[in-house]
Amino acid sequence: MGAALDAAARTDASADVPIGAVVIDAARTIIGTGFNEREALHDPTAHAEVQALREAGRHLGSWRLTGATLVVTLEPCVMCAGAAVAARVERIVFGAYDDKAGACGSVWDVARDRASLHVPEVVGGVCADECAAGLVEFFASRR
Repeated sequence: MGAALDAAARTDASADVPIGAVVIDAARTIIGTGFNEREALHDPTAHAEVQALREAGRHLGSWRLTGATLVVTLEPCVMCAGAAVAARVERIVFGAYDDKAGACGSVWDVARDRASLHVPEVVGGVCADECAAGLVEFFASRR
């Protein structure tokens, strides 16, 4: 989670919400890193998770991320949870819960939908307070 928090800090130069993500392979090596770049790239799909999954796919030379773990500072949204499922990640680990748009159990449970062709393990609340602190600070500074 530390590497994901480090990635989240990379949004300081833009107006992007500080969310970071990493993809770790079965050997526990980081193969993808991402942070929110929606504002910087003018791209609604440039969420931290999608950026990390894209980099991991390029690293492996495959869209299948079998055996990989997605670690992210905030519970993935519907798009990001769906992308992780489509990439066949083995597990999703996240920090802070998102009670407005979370799709790994808070609002929806896209990641563990029993109708899915692939259902990853989901672990939430890892370093939740630390992950939430950056988000609280970010939004407080904009009010």
